Amino acid sequence: MRSTQNGILCPGCRKLISADEPRCPHCGITRPGSLLKNNPLSRWLADPYQLIRSIIYVNAGMFLLSLLLRPESTRLSMNPLLFLSPGTHSLLLFGASGTLPIDQLGRWWSLLSANYLHGGILHIVFNMLAFRQIAAFTVREYGVHRMFVLFTIGGIAGFLVSYLAGVSLTIGSSAAVCSLIGAALYYGKSRGGIYGQAVYKQIGGWAVAIFLFGLLVPGINNWGHGGGMAAGALLAFLMGYREKKPETAFHRLAAWGCGIATVLVLLYAVAAAFSSLFSR
Repeated sequence: MRSTQNGILCPGCRKLISADEPRCPHCGITRPGSLLKNNPLSRWLADPYQLIRSIIYVNAGMFLLSLLLRPESTRLSMNPLLFLSPGTHSLLLFGASGTLPIDQLGRWWSLLSANYLHGGILHIVFNMLAFRQIAAFTVREYGVHRMFVLFTIGGIAGFLVSYLAGVSLTIGSSAAVCSLIGAALYYGKSRGGIYGQAVYKQIGGWAVAIFLFGLLVPGINNWGHGGGMAAGALLAFLMGYREKKPETAFHRLAAWGCGIATVLVLLYAVAAAFSSLFSR
């Protein structure tokens, strides 16, 4: 290995190497020090813990904005499921999805933005706790880039299914979380063996609990959950997991595309919400 005096963390395996290495001696990625592979976006996507924290922080930030931007519509209910709940109009401004915003307002981009909006404090807390746990597993078995693709594309697919099913207004990261659950189910079933069977049984228990919760509690977007889970399993089949296929340049490019699209859509949603408020 060359001198690491001008060292960087390899974007593929996160081990310290020289910036001018033609190929990482640990994971084999070519030109790890190139700008294409070693830039702020790449470093952000390559660090699983930073990415997971960032997704949680963005969800929390969007939740606070939806509460604070239109405080007159915020509900302070004694019902724990509705406590600190943004009003419907506030959520619509920030990019809630469904037939109402898509058909009447042409907001197809809400299929992505709705993944970062929540209807109450318990809603976001439960979703983020579930996300943190299943995301860590998905990163370990699929890699950080594929995890982010599963989260983003799976969430979009879940809301698309719920739109096609006629759900008028919907929000929450549970469709994206269910995509990770679908990928975990595929992994457990495909891998097999004692470990694969244990994963399949444990994650399968989660899936059943989500299904039962959706049947018992009104207002749950079961179409989004089911669509996200199915999309996650399909994406996992198409992309593969680490034991079958290491992450490739295509997976990194797909993750970059998801990251750029997420940033642009959320910035547009926030700008549109503020513009609508101050134009009154």
